[in-house]
Amino acid sequence: MIMREPLQENEFGETGYLDSEGGFHTDDGTIADSVDMLAQAVIGHRISSVGLAPSSPRKAWHDWEAERALILVLDNGTRVTLIDTYDCCAHTKLEKFLLNVDKVDHLITGVRVEDTYRRWYITADLGDILQMDVSWSSGNPFYYVYGFEIVVGKAEG
Repeated sequence: MIMREPLQENEFGETGYLDSEGGFHTDDGTIADSVDMLAQAVIGHRISSVGLAPSSPRKAWHDWEAERALILVLDNGTRVTLIDTYDCCAHTKLEKFLLNVDKVDHLITGVRVEDTYRRWYITADLGDILQMDVSWSSGNPFYYVYGFEIVVGKAEG
């Protein structure tokens, strides 16, 4: 099950999401697509391990921002990598994550989001397995790249 926030339209005809403080975050569905891609990769599996790593030798847009990746290894040996993206004033970045180790033995049943896609959850029948706090911006809509770069492949080793 994927629980997405519905796109809204503001008074200027822009699409996006209204946050709890009344701020509007412009989006064309890119951030929701990242949620869909994550859900397709993880639903029906268990998380075997979670870790952070540098994503690649690519240089981040800002010198003070280093691209990094959240790596999920699933019970079937699949490696799901969520790579931070930076492109001028647009970005998507994992700020922090919390793994509830008491729930990792349960099959993943869904991915849901809250707070204008700033909090993501990977869920099971008994609760949230993984919580991720995410910052994102479309920058100058929709010229720059944002949304996680998600790579799915076989785990090494």
